[in-house]
Amino acid sequence: MSGPGQTLSVSGALFWGHLKTFQHVITTPRTESVTSPANPLVKELRRAIGRGSLTTEGLCIAEGFHLLEEALRSGCEVPTVLVAESAQAKAGTERVLRTLVLPDALFQTITTTESSQGVIALVKLPVWTLDRVFRGKSLVLVLDGIQDPGNAGAIARAAEAFGATGMIFVKGTASPHNPKTLRASAGSLFRIPYVTGLDVPAALAALQKERVLIYAAMPYTGSEHLAEDVDFGRRCAIVVGSEGHGISPELHAAAEFVAIPTAGVESLNAAVAAAVLLYETRRQRGLG
Repeated sequence: MSGPGQTLSVSGALFWGHLKTFQHVITTPRTESVTSPANPLVKELRRAIGRGSLTTEGLCIAEGFHLLEEALRSGCEVPTVLVAESAQAKAGTERVLRTLVLPDALFQTITTTESSQGVIALVKLPVWTLDRVFRGKSLVLVLDGIQDPGNAGAIARAAEAFGATGMIFVKGTASPHNPKTLRASAGSLFRIPYVTGLDVPAALAALQKERVLIYAAMPYTGSEHLAEDVDFGRRCAIVVGSEGHGISPELHAAAEFVAIPTAGVESLNAAVAAAVLLYETRRQRGLG
């Protein structure tokens, strides 16, 4: 929620009902025109997108009306919205606190999608701790070396859908701050607790400190435990590695292997496998 003196920019007439719901502080709207490719913010957004990271001010880049709505629904602060000139009318800019309007050609130089809706929100994400990730009856997803941001984001969406308490993005995994990861999560990364940047030893130390059972998703060869036979009812973590390289040796040595039997294919996409194991966990725990 925004407090006194804070501002929140909102784009899209669809979202004005959300303003009342979240009771954001509304002050005098301000619209600015940005026309130069050398504008400092435009240059910074290009750098952040190229790095797949936050801006220097710690803001993530969320493109499209859906992610803007999800950011608002999640209570995130949205200090700035950038709008293409062609999208300004439907963006409801007359009621936006701080809107930067860009010519379509300039907007296209910072868009992260092939078919842009002409709206980019800069969102301040919550800052999470390991305590929040492991809270309660822990169910933690550990992403180890998953480099495809689409897979990483899809796993985050499944993690929220099936009641995971949090996620660990091990160093070498696609960043949760990458615009593509955020888009694939469909807004789940605005809400599910996560930590990122831990190397493998630090991640393993955190799991062992919390005394959670560690399960590693593996292709079925006949020697692994089947998902339905594993007790996911206890505090646990599920490690999902890359499809090409599997999981790190340290995590491999500390984990109990669990597999999903398949017919006709050797293994599943990492995001699909994670979703199946998360569903089985939810089923065993009787949630929902």
